[in-house]
Amino acid sequence: MTDANTIAAVYIDLWNERSAERRSVMLNANWTANASYVDPVMSGEGLSGIDALIAGVHKRFPDFRFRLLGKVDSYGNHVRFSWGLGPDGADSPIKGTDIAVLADGKIRSITGFLDQVPQAAA
Repeated sequence: MTDANTIAAVYIDLWNERSAERRSVMLNANWTANASYVDPVMSGEGLSGIDALIAGVHKRFPDFRFRLLGKVDSYGNHVRFSWGLGPDGADSPIKGTDIAVLADGKIRSITGFLDQVPQAAA
């Protein structure tokens, strides 16, 4: 998985996956075993830690979905993309930009930045 657009799309699909079993398969296929995730609100280490973060977002925002916003950009082993989180068919009230670092074509780490967060969601 080395194409930047594919990496971003698979990443968004993972965050939208509600089934823990399917998320586990996706994590194992597309992330390194020692992967990490960090943003201003949360962090997780390893595949189970990242899965727990995703499950927590689903619990907090049960009717919201992630979607890619704008152009995916890459350089070397880094991929940068922006996303929105919100209800289908409406502008996303929560927006961010993530930077993935790859190792052997898999996601090794994600550093996330929150670009727009309503007061009530922070």
